[in-house]
Amino acid sequence: MKRRHLFGAAAALLATLGLAGCNDDKKVETTGQQAASEPAKTYTWKMVTAWPKNYPGLGTAAERLAERVKVMSDGRLTIKVYAAGELVPALEVFDAVSRGTAELGHGAAYYWKGKVPTAQFFTSVPFGLSAIEMNAWLSKGEGQKFWDEAYAPFGVKPMVVGNTGMQMGGWYNKEINSLDDLKGLKIRMPGLGGEVLTRLGATTVNLPGGEVFTALQTGAIDATDWVSPYNDLAFGLHKAAKYYYYPGWQEPQAVLELLVNQKALDTLPEDLQAILTEATRAASRDMMDDYVYNNALALDQLKQQGVELKRFPDEVLGAMQEQSELVLGELAAQSELNGRIWASMKAFQAQVKPMHEISEKELYNWR
Repeated sequence: MKRRHLFGAAAALLATLGLAGCNDDKKVETTGQQAASEPAKTYTWKMVTAWPKNYPGLGTAAERLAERVKVMSDGRLTIKVYAAGELVPALEVFDAVSRGTAELGHGAAYYWKGKVPTAQFFTSVPFGLSAIEMNAWLSKGEGQKFWDEAYAPFGVKPMVVGNTGMQMGGWYNKEINSLDDLKGLKIRMPGLGGEVLTRLGATTVNLPGGEVFTALQTGAIDATDWVSPYNDLAFGLHKAAKYYYYPGWQEPQAVLELLVNQKALDTLPEDLQAILTEATRAASRDMMDDYVYNNALALDQLKQQGVELKRFPDEVLGAMQEQSELVLGELAAQSELNGRIWASMKAFQAQVKPMHEISEKELYNWR
């Protein structure tokens, strides 16, 4: 009898424990279902840009990036894109992101040289790295590390978000047959190329894209660089200047950057941070393809409209290269960080040059 009572009590206890376990499992399952049914947190960010609204290549790249992020994140991160002047002026994009007025900015690093002189290295340097070389230096070499270091004091994280490839030398209303022809000209050219022309006797100014055509047409400037046929045709620069010069010594490539407010970036969960990073990679590929394809079409249209293509004389290019070395050396001497960046860029260029001498260069020459 005692044994029967003992077995009965044990069975009852096990049944009770089993029931409790089942109830716990049901509670866990119910809690999981409730968590799964709760909507994921969403983020709405602003992106200010240095470009006119829907401007081909540059403005459209920002719009495509925003759309790509929205789709990849299933709407958890949406980005409202503002053209230059809609929220802040074109040349104040960096400050807006640094202050947190906008979480994102889209522009070119040399536009902020007045605030961050080091930034000029990260768009382009005269006679410097090509597009594929620059991308490799940033992603595989030391470039991104230096870029992060330069922007960190301002609370900004930079990312590559495209490249226009090699640009043109610019539009001139006067033929350049010698160095003397540069003297006294008023030329729109930002960055280090502008400093080189200043030393060769020109007067240089930095104007946002939206003001270039009017300045050239009215004679406020005598010449301007902008980008390449794709963008130059869109601005109608061929209607304001007669001569179209090459090569683009001042910008053998041009990195476009995504500026990210670091505090805002830190608030994103890891998967959304990854989505933003990979979306910029896709945008970079898309932009390079865009320029290769559309530059060819636009150049043909410009020729049909009577544009005169001119090559800078060797004498002029040689002087430009000589002054570029001096300008870059002086920029490198401004700070210890600048010195490390310039040394790294030169070392990387020397490292990849032998391979490109027997590959791309040979192919282009024979074609």
